[in-house]
Amino acid sequence: QVQIVESGGALVQPGGSLRLSCAASGFPFRRAAMSWYRQAPGKERESVATISADSNTKYTDSVKGRFIISRDNTKNTVYLYMKNLKPEDLAVYYCIVHYIGRDYWGQGTQVTVSS
Repeated sequence: QVQIVESGGALVQPGGSLRLSCAASGFPFRRAAMSWYRQAPGKERESVATISADSNTKYTDSVKGRFIISRDNTKNTVYLYMKNLKPEDLAVYYCIVHYIGRDYWGQGTQVTVSS
């Protein structure tokens, strides 16, 4: 059974930094691609960043240069480091496991950017 636990969401001021963590289990972690999505109030979910099993990364344009996705296969954890946060980054952030043609979603963690 795939289990996903996100953490690290918080209230942060514009220009601040935050690191989200996603601990996952129940599958061979090192063989799965992982993503972070987000959903802002009144908007559709959007892909933020993805890291492949061999650690290739891609980002949506609005976060390039500010967000970094990484993974630690020894801890079965994927991270999203966010800097220079903007009010438009306010959203619930979700961790997704991509494995054998299926996507597994976490419950999400709230990131609030406000002064």
